[in-house]
Amino acid sequence: MFTGLIQELGRVTEIKREDSSAVIIIHAPESAPSISKGDSIAINGVCLTAIEVNEESFTADVMVQTLRMTNLGDLIIGSPVNVELSARLDSLMGGHIVQGHVDGIAEVIERSPGEKWEKFVVRIPEHLTSFIVNQGSIALDGVSLTVGEINDESHLVTVWLIPETLAKTNLSQKQVGDSVNVEVDILAKYVQRLMSKSVKHG
Repeated sequence: MFTGLIQELGRVTEIKREDSSAVIIIHAPESAPSISKGDSIAINGVCLTAIEVNEESFTADVMVQTLRMTNLGDLIIGSPVNVELSARLDSLMGGHIVQGHVDGIAEVIERSPGEKWEKFVVRIPEHLTSFIVNQGSIALDGVSLTVGEINDESHLVTVWLIPETLAKTNLSQKQVGDSVNVEVDILAKYVQRLMSKSVKHG
């Protein structure tokens, strides 16, 4: 489990693509000392397992299905990635519950810088709109954010990024047309599941 609070902006240093998977090496000198082989790590909101670790980097296997269903398939050497270690039971819950299971890919539609906040608009897959509400939680590339606006007709979601988020995550480098991984709030998925079952049995 993760919280959506990014601990470090890492960088891809090597990618080895194979038929059914890829091996990615990520330079993350702040996080690497706290990682052990076998640990779960979220990269752009995707839960991966560390298979090798050294003082400044770690290596992770990525299955071909994950490459296809997330924006990890677009990574190249030098790509900035959001790194979060799995949450500890004795740590403060500052973001929201993030599983590291991406629900879809969104497209960046608009960026509008302001004095204190930046407007960041993405178009999400239509099937995810029912899980998103104003002032609810959403994870974009693993970053825990609060939904500012949701337009059900155009499938546009607006969030507002503070300078701290821009400084510490790769969202600052996203351009219009780029993709971001989306994970909706797990609580919303549970609610919809319960409601659909009650309707069927009602």
